[in-house]
Amino acid sequence: QAHAKVWHLYNDHFRPAQRGKVSIALSSHWIKPQRMTEKNIKECQKSLDFVLGWFAKPIFIDGDYPESMRSNLSSLLPEFSEAEKKYIKGTADFFGLSFGATLSFQLLDSHMKFQQLESISLRQLLYWINSEYNNPQIFIVENSWFVSGTTKRDDAKYIYYLKKFIMETLKAIRYDGVNVFGYTVWSLLDGFEWHRGYSIRRGLFYVDFQSHDKKLMPKSSVLFYEKVIEKNGFPPLPENQPIEGIFPCGFAWGIVDNYIQVDTTPAQFLDSSVYVWDVHQTKKLIKVDGVYALKRKRHCVDFAAIRLQISLLQEMHVTHFHFSLKWSLILPLGNLSLINHTLVHYYQCFASELLRVNITPVVALWQPMIENQELPVSLAKYGAWENTETVQAFVEYARFCFTSLGDHVKFWITMNEPSVKNLTYTAGHNLLKAHAKVWHLYDKEFRRSQKGKISIALQADWVEPACPFSRNDQEVADRILEFDVGWLAEPIFGNGDYPEVMRAWLHRINSVDLYNFHLPYFSEDEKKLIQGSFDFFALSHYTTTLVGSEKEDAVKYDHYLEVQMINDITWLHSPSRVAVVPWGLRKLLKWVKSKYGDVPVYVMANGIDDDQNMVHDKLRVYYIQNYINEALKAYTLDNVNLQGYFVYSFNDKTAPKYGLYSYVANQYEPKPSLKHYREIIDNNGFPGPETPELLCPEEVASCPKCHFFRTRKSFLAFISFLFVAFIVTIFFITYYSKRVERRYK
Repeated sequence: QAHAKVWHLYNDHFRPAQRGKVSIALSSHWIKPQRMTEKNIKECQKSLDFVLGWFAKPIFIDGDYPESMRSNLSSLLPEFSEAEKKYIKGTADFFGLSFGATLSFQLLDSHMKFQQLESISLRQLLYWINSEYNNPQIFIVENSWFVSGTTKRDDAKYIYYLKKFIMETLKAIRYDGVNVFGYTVWSLLDGFEWHRGYSIRRGLFYVDFQSHDKKLMPKSSVLFYEKVIEKNGFPPLPENQPIEGIFPCGFAWGIVDNYIQVDTTPAQFLDSSVYVWDVHQTKKLIKVDGVYALKRKRHCVDFAAIRLQISLLQEMHVTHFHFSLKWSLILPLGNLSLINHTLVHYYQCFASELLRVNITPVVALWQPMIENQELPVSLAKYGAWENTETVQAFVEYARFCFTSLGDHVKFWITMNEPSVKNLTYTAGHNLLKAHAKVWHLYDKEFRRSQKGKISIALQADWVEPACPFSRNDQEVADRILEFDVGWLAEPIFGNGDYPEVMRAWLHRINSVDLYNFHLPYFSEDEKKLIQGSFDFFALSHYTTTLVGSEKEDAVKYDHYLEVQMINDITWLHSPSRVAVVPWGLRKLLKWVKSKYGDVPVYVMANGIDDDQNMVHDKLRVYYIQNYINEALKAYTLDNVNLQGYFVYSFNDKTAPKYGLYSYVANQYEPKPSLKHYREIIDNNGFPGPETPELLCPEEVASCPKCHFFRTRKSFLAFISFLFVAFIVTIFFITYYSKRVERRYK
């Protein structure tokens, strides 16, 4: 009633002269049902009625309280007279909304939630207000969330709350038709937050409450908000717009399956037993004891599983297929005393069948898995990569693989995605030496005859500073990149030793007795062995991580590296909460080029999980489209020597939720993302009307047996000479024998 009287006062006596407007500012939360049932939805409506509708409905609708309040509170709720209803109704020139500034998870009375779930979705609240109160003009008079009181001036978490709220407001305007005409951030500066005291902060300006002068210092959020105001929102950035263009001739379009489906069940044709068909009684085959047919040699066609997998790969139109061998199964004892010849033959057949259909096999010797790191039990039991004996065992295993499979495999990966999160420094040290020794083994003993290439494949997700305006956050991001990628990359692709950033950081934290981490040293001979032990830079990339220097969330804070993991809540995320950030791939590729020069680069794995109930597979289609386009930018605009791109993964059977083929009831079905990827492959990128045509020479089908002839040219020339001499001799003998016969006749 007081509000209504003031509104009428202004309307009758001041508006004609002052030409202003007046309203009431109402605070609200947003609520969503625990489960999408009619009862829960009604409870959510009741929650909003009790908090926002209590004041909004009388003013914006009919002058009376919500019906849900009347039915629940009965006599506790006062009655308006008809005259009062008419007097209150319509006493607002706009809808003033406060969201997040006063009501929050801790402040909203739990009874007002009616056992439903509170949410910070401003867009949904704006849509509800628009629908409930007849499309009013809305002015957001207060909006924010809070961060920890320990946060100082690099307030990344606050920035991403702010970004989310402003973006949701923009979406409500653009997509939902909500009439929002103003937005206000709460608050200007840090202050006393009632029952929370000084334990949280909301301000754009930092205040040191312990200082004498309480000086106001701008936070990073000030710079962010200033940019938003300057641009009047979030206009599309030129660097984030898709481009048209194509990749070079011979670009490797691939698919990944960590471990191919191995089924070595012998075919019925290999059974040498003789059977009689009992057609009269049992109708079954009866084995004849003591009678056997001639045994025949095994053939690749005996493996039915191979034919199915090859046909599925052909349907994709990929040129390369990347999979890993199982060291623990090929050499169960970790040495050559016991060899699984059946499995080796299976791999041989699989690779040869790939070549037959013009798909290049890309084979990793080792990929770590949870159980025993995918090492033979005897090696895993005695220290795994901590033990130097594993290094030599890996070299002997590699020699066996090169000998057995080298006729068919020309594209080798020594180690695929060794996880630095699970490696000790000693294990990483031995792993690097093992890789280098295998590379030199191939280079000296197999490269000339097999004509292949070999390198290591590293997992490399991009790391971005959470506050783009913070030098401290940039330093943290650089440090994490060196620990995550540079640790194994710098010795191989750089100077033969670990990154200086790693050594300096470990020296600093060890000196204060908090930790005792020893990063081993390489001898000069070891540096020479490791440095340059590559033919290309292979990397797996899935997402981008934000990092900050301010400790905000103890659960996501790494004390060892002094880094706070931050989540941009405006980013698109997969069902498993992996962020979809396509531009991170381009930044990573540029970083590799800037650090390691014009090295040939292959993106060996790039993929996202999905919700298996999503029929249209929209997330993966979006992911593949945009990540490949960012790779194209790296190639065309940044001159990165990019030579291949592989999607992860082949099918849901071996990598659930990641496959381009679903696997249900023993059947493989292509997802929409497969068809989309195939279209990109067929176009070799994203050609446009002005894209020049690229004429690529026809590729000659690979011949797995051709190396036999190429390596014996002199011998073959001699045999050819003997064959020609033999033919000529036969010709002359025949010719002169006929002349002699005619002479005697």
